Amino acid sequence: MISGIVTDRHAIAIVDISPPKWLDFPIEFVIDTGFTDYLCLPPEAVTLLGLPFLYDLPVNLADNSEVLVAVHEAIILWDGEEREVRIFATGRRPLIGTALLDEQELVIQFTEGGLVMIEEL
Repeated sequence: MISGIVTDRHAIAIVDISPPKWLDFPIEFVIDTGFTDYLCLPPEAVTLLGLPFLYDLPVNLADNSEVLVAVHEAIILWDGEEREVRIFATGRRPLIGTALLDEQELVIQFTEGGLVMIEEL
């Protein structure tokens, strides 16, 4: 089970990323059910971690505009197991998308300090 906490109306969970040549690096991510891929990190964080570039992907935003987003890859520790995932280099806040929540149960006690729980179904 992955657990977290609600802070400032954001459901937060910590994910360990294993960048090349580093030990695991824990990062606080906001769970974003409107984002359908795996993870987003600010471009500066992706550069700092040295995550390998895969390709540029056209992405449709909420305002129906389209932008090119750099896609990188990383190994993360998810519920005790290593997983290779795509990371979009965009935005100002690290985000967990619904691709990581596939086959999972997400429970959020939506009050300040409430528990966030993600558990395999």
